[in-house]
Amino acid sequence: MNAVASLPAPKTPISIAGFKDIYQVPRVELALNELQDLGNGANEALRAVYHRMIKFGGQRFAIKPSALPDIDGLIEEMPNFEAPLQDIRRQLALCLASDDALDLEPMLLLGDPGIGKTHFARRLARLLGTGCCFVGMSSLTAGWILSGSSAQWKNSRPGKVFEALVNGDYANPLIVVDEIDKAGGDHQYDPLGSLYTLLETETAREFIDEFAEIPIDASEVVWVATANEARSIPEPILNRMNVYEIDPPDEEASLRIAQAVYHELRAEHSWGALFPEDLRPDALERLARLKPREMRRVMLAAFGEAKIDGRHEVLASDISEERLARRPRIGF
Repeated sequence: MNAVASLPAPKTPISIAGFKDIYQVPRVELALNELQDLGNGANEALRAVYHRMIKFGGQRFAIKPSALPDIDGLIEEMPNFEAPLQDIRRQLALCLASDDALDLEPMLLLGDPGIGKTHFARRLARLLGTGCCFVGMSSLTAGWILSGSSAQWKNSRPGKVFEALVNGDYANPLIVVDEIDKAGGDHQYDPLGSLYTLLETETAREFIDEFAEIPIDASEVVWVATANEARSIPEPILNRMNVYEIDPPDEEASLRIAQAVYHELRAEHSWGALFPEDLRPDALERLARLKPREMRRVMLAAFGEAKIDGRHEVLASDISEERLARRPRIGF
């Protein structure tokens, strides 16, 4: 009997970092040679991209937890996200029991503005041990933001997926498509058009950015989309994703989220060690009145207020809701 098998999984398991080729360097070299034949009329930005791809090679880290991460801890921190987290637990249990790569179904989080959807995505990326890239769709009017624009156009550039994979460290980053229901565009350019390819594993293996025109393997990207409602999202996109309706946190959950935000900010900065491990109850109650999206900004300002006043403890009076009333509320 293997004694190790009976030991409980660690709270923060070490991630296993394998390697994966996300593009083939010979293909890039061939494309660069063809570009050189065009002489001075060639796109210099594209030439620079090819040189960079050749210099750094096509291998990227493929991250996979060595054991089930602390899903229960994240449910405790964000109880209104229990449904997607339980599904993530099931999917992780399957891929961790084999040599398969990290494989999570694309997910769409539906819910009111400010309930913590983006914060959830950040925490999930940290839990998995991979990188995180955000693509905001609310102000976009062109389809090239994800898939790039043709190098034949002036001021053209690669898309966000290409940048996340080629310029990043990971073959399986978590990419957040934020406010997918607000994607704009005209009849010629569909901002979501590339997702039809990217959300299907088989077609994502040879995703072609319109700028670089080099096949990129985006099949292991972890996709998280957020939206306020699903009505304006095309049905084929919805069919490719697991859809979750996220309720606003109740009073007890808001207190837990507020304390988690305090802990997170305290841990992120060296000055945090000067403050108590937990936020005092009256300050915690005041912070918990805010939406999760607003808590982080207000809490950071409260730390600053305490420091200016020569204290190393945040008081309820440091948490000002007036700061929020003066700012326009944008985003999801």
